[in-house]
Amino acid sequence: MTSLTTFYLSGITGKEVFDADGDAIGRIKDLLVSAVPSGQADPNQQLVTGVKLKVGKKTGFYSFKTFRISKAREELNVTCTGLVELPGEEVDNGLLLVENILDKQIVDLNGRKLVRVNDVRLATLASGTFAIAVDIGIEGLLRRIGITGPIKRLLSFFKIKIPTRFILWDDVQAIDFSNLNIKLSKSYARLHTLHPSDLADIIEELGNKSSTSVFSALDEEKAADVLEELETDAQIHIVESLPVNKVADVFEKMPADEVADIIDELEDDKAELLLKEMEAESSQEVRELLEYDDDLVGSIMTTDYLSFTSTKTVEEVLNELRAKKPEAAELYNMFVTENDDRLIGTFNLRDLVVSEPEKTIGQIMKSEPVSLLDDQKTSAIAEVVSKYNLLAVPVIDQNEQLQGMVVVDDVVEDLISERRTRKRRK
Repeated sequence: MTSLTTFYLSGITGKEVFDADGDAIGRIKDLLVSAVPSGQADPNQQLVTGVKLKVGKKTGFYSFKTFRISKAREELNVTCTGLVELPGEEVDNGLLLVENILDKQIVDLNGRKLVRVNDVRLATLASGTFAIAVDIGIEGLLRRIGITGPIKRLLSFFKIKIPTRFILWDDVQAIDFSNLNIKLSKSYARLHTLHPSDLADIIEELGNKSSTSVFSALDEEKAADVLEELETDAQIHIVESLPVNKVADVFEKMPADEVADIIDELEDDKAELLLKEMEAESSQEVRELLEYDDDLVGSIMTTDYLSFTSTKTVEEVLNELRAKKPEAAELYNMFVTENDDRLIGTFNLRDLVVSEPEKTIGQIMKSEPVSLLDDQKTSAIAEVVSKYNLLAVPVIDQNEQLQGMVVVDDVVEDLISERRTRKRRK
């Protein structure tokens, strides 16, 4: 009989435990690991602290220190020198691998997607037994149903190997803890490293309760970026699930037009509560956008834009941009206005970069700019963007006063759809 260094959760659950005399004590139902790094070994590992054991008709939790796992002829053997009950507090603060990890959803940070845990790999070292990785590959699933051997032998004739996929324990972001009051150490922390669109895809795949939990763990800046990327149904669920003050704080970090689109989908009472909770200036911008009908340009324009007077110099504008650090979309097209906000010209970042610092904006701007009226039909946007090859189009009212801009991101889907329609007609 040799000491086992590594084994799988699927191989030990259901195993009978024997005492020193060879008498059966009970069957293993689950393993309990500490919910924080043990500090006794590699940080990628979690110490197994307890066993959920069925003894007769009763099930209890016992210290793992008195258990020994060994292997004989590829079979696992489990012995115990005596049952020592675990304190309830230790059980409550631990994590059951079968109940809380197996078949649960985790985030594969490298693949930027949700995956399911098919098995858990453990290792016995001198300092204890640790969970070291989760198996998210096909082999783990085959192992669970006991057909790994036959499948491997069959595929070997064709020189095909079953791909193995593991995620180290430290990289595991277990998030489907809907019925638990615990979280893994560092839970959600590394989710912040994902792109907002990837994180939005992950949240959309989660159950309602878990998606709210993950979203709530994001800071306001990240939450705002993610909320913009979510599908409408997911946006509404998140907004309806969170406290009004939390949602209002996130809304204030978002472009007014994006907020207006979400609020427009809410019940009137909920929408009004959110608008009252937001800062007055942000709320007013959203209210003004909500006054436009859905088929008008004003309903999808953004009020986040950059405008300058014609007397400003190139150097002065560049200094302002450095200080403000605007979003990329705001730099697509910048506008020149008179004191009454009347639009008289446009310029872009290239115009600034290639111009002499002492030149005024009036000298480098394009006069008589192409624009859209805020009360025009949205169907006009795609034509203007396509015809003039613009990344952003200024939106004015009947008095030629600048109201906002429409960026190409908001209409690119319409453009693609139009071109596909034209091709089918040809």
